[in-house]
Amino acid sequence: MADIDLSTTELKGSYGVGMQMGQQLKQAFTGVSLAAAIAGIKDGFNGQKPRIEGEAINAAFQEIQAAMTEENKANAAEFAQEGEAFLADNAKREGVTLTDSGLQYEVLQTGDGEKPSASSTVRTHYKGTLINGDEFDSSYSRGEPTEFPVSGVIAGWTEALQLMTVGSKWKLFIPYQLAYGEKGAGGAIGPYQALVFEIELIAIL
Repeated sequence: MADIDLSTTELKGSYGVGMQMGQQLKQAFTGVSLAAAIAGIKDGFNGQKPRIEGEAINAAFQEIQAAMTEENKANAAEFAQEGEAFLADNAKREGVTLTDSGLQYEVLQTGDGEKPSASSTVRTHYKGTLINGDEFDSSYSRGEPTEFPVSGVIAGWTEALQLMTVGSKWKLFIPYQLAYGEKGAGGAIGPYQALVFEIELIAIL
């Protein structure tokens, strides 16, 4: 990787924006081109005339969306079956607790702080993977914790966070009904997919 100056606040912020764009781009759709995206970013940043007319871009988006819809339909049944089988086996493991909603969790570390409520805002570190271990998101990789309202995340997180104490670290096994449901989320998380998270509750804000 070529060296780049990241010494100033503006340069660090610019790098952070680029990292976020890159992570979103990777999940946009199957076959996304980094080179083409960078060309579009440069043209937009420099105020240059688009190389492709807006109608052609819109048509491309519609075609990609249609292809993703068909792909999702084809994958949905397989994802659902795989998730159900994974969760059924996982629930049998020692140390895994199953709640009435279908959420499963494993306590990795127990803290001695308070428990947040549904109206709380919390600071956490987390890593999210598919059941095959593929990582799709991680605050650890970004190098900083994430803050959000307890009631503003997926249902599996909202439930688990209210059971955790500050200082705890849990591993969550979340059925699709408590995650992103029948639609999934972007390119990384398909429909009907069960998810696995490691989540560390750092503080209640």
